[in-house]
Amino acid sequence: MSNEKLFSIQTGKITHFTEVDYVLFGLLLVISAGIGLFFAIKDRKHNNTKTFLMAGGEMSPFPVALSLLASFMSAITILGTPAEMYNYTTMYYWIGLSYLFVAFGAAHVFMPIFYQLRVRSAYEYLEHRFSRGVRTAGSMTFCVQMLLYMALVLYAPSLALNSVTGFTLWGSVISVGIVCTLYTTIGGMKAVLFTDSFQVGMMFAGLLAILIQGNIELGGFHEAWKKAEESGRVYFDDFSPDPKVRHSVWSLVIGGTFTWVAIYGVNQAQVQRYCTCPSLRKAQIAIWLNFPGLCLILYLCCLIGMVVYAFYSTCDPFSFNLVKTSDQLLPLFVMDVLGHLKGFPGLFVACLFSGALSTISSGLSALAAVVLEDVIKAYMFKDLSENAATNTSKGLAFVFGIICLGLTYVASLLGGVLQAALSLFGMIGGPLLGLFILGMMFPWANKWGAYSGLLLGLVFMFWIGVGAQIYPPHNPKSAINITGCNWNLTTPAPTPTPISSFNASTTAAAISSTTALLNPTTPTVVEETNVFQDLYALSYMWYSATAVLFVVVVGLIVSFLTGPQDPKDLDPRLICPLFDILFPYLPEKIRKPLRFGVRHGEVNDKIKKGEGGVYADVNIDILNQEIQVDSNGKTKEIQVNGSKSMANQSIPNGTPNGGFVGDETEMVSRL
Repeated sequence: MSNEKLFSIQTGKITHFTEVDYVLFGLLLVISAGIGLFFAIKDRKHNNTKTFLMAGGEMSPFPVALSLLASFMSAITILGTPAEMYNYTTMYYWIGLSYLFVAFGAAHVFMPIFYQLRVRSAYEYLEHRFSRGVRTAGSMTFCVQMLLYMALVLYAPSLALNSVTGFTLWGSVISVGIVCTLYTTIGGMKAVLFTDSFQVGMMFAGLLAILIQGNIELGGFHEAWKKAEESGRVYFDDFSPDPKVRHSVWSLVIGGTFTWVAIYGVNQAQVQRYCTCPSLRKAQIAIWLNFPGLCLILYLCCLIGMVVYAFYSTCDPFSFNLVKTSDQLLPLFVMDVLGHLKGFPGLFVACLFSGALSTISSGLSALAAVVLEDVIKAYMFKDLSENAATNTSKGLAFVFGIICLGLTYVASLLGGVLQAALSLFGMIGGPLLGLFILGMMFPWANKWGAYSGLLLGLVFMFWIGVGAQIYPPHNPKSAINITGCNWNLTTPAPTPTPISSFNASTTAAAISSTTALLNPTTPTVVEETNVFQDLYALSYMWYSATAVLFVVVVGLIVSFLTGPQDPKDLDPRLICPLFDILFPYLPEKIRKPLRFGVRHGEVNDKIKKGEGGVYADVNIDILNQEIQVDSNGKTKEIQVNGSKSMANQSIPNGTPNGGFVGDETEMVSRL
């Protein structure tokens, strides 16, 4: 560390924000609102739901990729990942490998099905595959999940900044909430996509500034790595198969894949973005462009965490009463190393709230689409005019923004229950993913299996989550040091409690990934035992995978008991040809039985006759097609197995149209 400056561990005081920092925070909000206003004026003549919810279906892959990146790389990630490095070990680096499998699964397994249907709500798929009731159950579950997550994403960074730096708590919450609601409501999806792109830039700028200045103070990253090694934090080789181990290679790579596929594969906020691209290929490009961005943000945050540990390696901020929770570590570090540089703490605030803004705007747009398509159009006003639907969407985005602010206030009153509330996001996402996997990959599943799987899956995961709250597992942390604290400024130094060396094989679960990152305090070890203790100790990284397995098993059992679906009667577009995707070079005589009777690539009798929900007059193998549609609803190009066909032909309407993009002709021609 430089000797010219005194830091909080020497003075016991924390630098506060200046007027310049508040100005930079204000500029972030002004620019974000300005982008929304620009698109509101630019697209004022295109007042339709296709433009408002789907950006006209004409977006290029790059801004879509940036928006996908911003949507769930929130302020919680920016605050929580460095805290993970400080409190535990470098095992968390392994989750980056799971992003590769997530990108493949989202781009080539889940997204093609949604794109073929050109859904505005991902839950439309559930109606086509099962029933309207299953669709409603799925969409309402998503609404609860997203509203809670949005409120916490907004409140957590505001509280952390306020606690450490004195940055206005409710001023930041209300201003961010109002501005985000404003530009989402008036600017629609285009405003969300382009503000997300701007906010990703702010996130990278802030993270790089923190990492570079932190290394300057330490004398280089090699010093940070050396101190982390000495403390036992550099640890990569825990291959334990025990599902109770908090972070192992298997839990982070396999469990992490299921956790993130629940977001990138079937979450409405992401599906809605895929469908803003004009072709399937461009949507897939957007996902793959998003992959390196995910890794870059992850590893920047991990490196910052190692620098944070090295900076406080001789004086633990928790023991010195500088911070109380892990989400306050990074703001403290920023004020220590950047506080003397006017404007740089403001850059960090802009970085942090860019993560919050992007998540909230994505959630508002997704909620508006889901409620419009799955509730209002499905049950209340089936023949809602285009103008009325657009205005309703805007009203819904505004109302959900106000609800989000209200829930933020409720979150502030929860106190210790906040940790339990955060865990709901992980417990809800897994059963929803299981429901989609049940429908897409198991053609025998019926609606009764879907109902049972989702309901019992939610109950099962809530049982584990609540049990883990009552009987919290013990998660040993890495060693800390307090010899470098200036105890002359405070009460006498406490007698250090001996800390056992880190043993990764004995670590166990936190409530959820979000909880684990935001709440660092070691759970009190409860002496009372319970027969389900091992179940409650399940690593949070296995939550989604466990939920998927439970939903699929229960769903299939109930389906076979109540009469399984005949795969031959299903529209092939509703089933993922998984083995064709994974093993495309196997002979047809091997792959055909692995389709389990689903008629991929064949003309279905029901489709020929125009029967069934979303059937068009033509069925094309989803593995070998590229469709583009012009503004008049005519197909510009369809490639099948390398050949082009049906150019410039209008395709008759199918029935019913559900909630596809654009007018009815385009809806069906997309299929």
